[in-house]
Amino acid sequence: MFWYDHDLNGWGWFAMSVSMVLFWALIITIGVLAFRALARPDTSQTPQTGTPTHGPTPEQLLAERFARGEIDEDEYRRRLSVLHAGAGPRLGKG
Repeated sequence: MFWYDHDLNGWGWFAMSVSMVLFWALIITIGVLAFRALARPDTSQTPQTGTPTHGPTPEQLLAERFARGEIDEDEYRRRLSVLHAGAGPRLGKG
């Protein structure tokens, strides 16, 4: 005997079972995607260079070396101009 005395030859139970599986798959998928979005490390980047926003910039590292006395003023200015020109050291030239 079926609920409400309907005889659907099992198709009603099949449709209900499939929809229940799809419902829980949707809930689990939303949960996994939300967890991944919230647990992701900060990957924000500066719009100009595409480098990560955390950590010192090359200019800051150069200024620190100059402040510690590792390089002199001429070396500091030369390297700073190279950084601002966008031309880094060429590897493989020799």
